[in-house]
Amino acid sequence: MEMAEVMRQRRAELGMSQTDLAEQAGVGVRQIRRYEAGEQEPGLTVGLAIAKALRITVSELTGERPQGINLTGEWWMSWQTSKDGEEVITAQEVRFAQEGDLIDVQTLTRGIEVEDGGYHWHGELRLWDNEILMGWYAANDGSVRSKGTMYFVLHPHGVSMTGRWVGLSYDGKIMTGWGAMGRTEEDARGLIEQLKGANA
Repeated sequence: MEMAEVMRQRRAELGMSQTDLAEQAGVGVRQIRRYEAGEQEPGLTVGLAIAKALRITVSELTGERPQGINLTGEWWMSWQTSKDGEEVITAQEVRFAQEGDLIDVQTLTRGIEVEDGGYHWHGELRLWDNEILMGWYAANDGSVRSKGTMYFVLHPHGVSMTGRWVGLSYDGKIMTGWGAMGRTEEDARGLIEQLKGANA
């Protein structure tokens, strides 16, 4: 598929107008029209901005078919953690942006209030053999210093993943717990409960 067709098709899937895309990508509407007509192709910087606005990878924008499973999109992550010695199950919405085997992860919500320990974070996961995800996370909320690692096993159809996290807590302690991801908050929380039950 040509880049022009990818742009038109993805924009339509998202319900965006050419004006919407132009504004989000920081490009003039006439230039978007030229790209979508196949008269010109964007340079790297503009291509990155367009791909981000369309919520796809640059490879997908250029018409390359992704190898294996593509996890790009919105997910819900649920975590088993604790505060003051009490178990806390949190869930937060995240966005995956996959480029090959690497997945950039950004939180969209905190999951719980800041005073209860909620924070925004970002991270990266690497997909191994379309079945294992390994990576890191780090808080990006001001003075929060939480950071750590993640290990997940991907469902064979790519609809969920379960695993563990290990990290540095807000008070400097090393902590670990179950982690799960699903397409809905209910799915992610349900997977945590399954993990807890199976490993009780």
